[in-house]
Amino acid sequence: MKKVTKAVIPAAGLGTRVLPATKSMPKEMLPIVDKPAIQYIVEEAVRSGITDILIITNRGKGLIEDHFDRVPELEGRLTSGGPEKEKILNDIINISHLANIYFVRQKETRGLGHAVNCARSFVGDEPFAVLYGDDVIIGEDPACGQLIRAYEEFGRGVLGVKKVSAEAITKYSSLKVEPIHDNYFNCTDMIEKPSPDKIMSLYSILGRCVLTPDIFDILDQTQPGAGGEIQLTDAMCTLARREGMVAVDYTGTRYDMGNKLGIMQAQVEVALNHPEIGADFRNYLKSICASL
Repeated sequence: MKKVTKAVIPAAGLGTRVLPATKSMPKEMLPIVDKPAIQYIVEEAVRSGITDILIITNRGKGLIEDHFDRVPELEGRLTSGGPEKEKILNDIINISHLANIYFVRQKETRGLGHAVNCARSFVGDEPFAVLYGDDVIIGEDPACGQLIRAYEEFGRGVLGVKKVSAEAITKYSSLKVEPIHDNYFNCTDMIEKPSPDKIMSLYSILGRCVLTPDIFDILDQTQPGAGGEIQLTDAMCTLARREGMVAVDYTGTRYDMGNKLGIMQAQVEVALNHPEIGADFRNYLKSICASL
């Protein structure tokens, strides 16, 4: 069985839920304290053993490519700034060396399934991870790595799942699952954005999956679904019904960076644990809370 060393990050969404901030800035570049959201996602993939990453973009997202490139002018300025700038310089240079990072444009906004299908030539005949560009997951054990371990155990496609509320499940996907062991489940069916009478469980796919290259032929045959787009969930449903998939209730905190509240939650919670500003920010929050 081939190891999972490739990852695909779909980052072609329009960010309509956080306009006007995303009118000229990709939502994936929105900062969480001092790093853009997509850097957290790339770092998670690298910590999981991924060596090659394809980021799917579209028009107006050149800032993402620039972020993972070298900037000689800035590096030169930091070099002349003395020892106090050395850590910043190293951090800046290391961004461009995190992994082998490639880019391709999704020329039409036709859904997550269509975006993933753009990775066919990059993936070839290997298994690969998908890390959704909207979802930053922070934890000691990288979520992507947890899914890769499940793939190594079972040799089937793997879904990263969490329970959501009964009120929210209609905005996500709903899975038919049965326990295997620990936080592993067997998934044999799913539905995207179910109506209340079609909810299978409160487990939903949130931000991560590991797929085999079989998914591409399925995507070729997948008709537009919810929202008139080609849904990755619909293709994975075919895979789940045909051979079953493994669902992993991963550990870690997920932040929805396509949602205004999710962005603010990420900012606050990451800042509280930040080595430079954590203590001062905690004191600031305490003072603010005392006046509420």
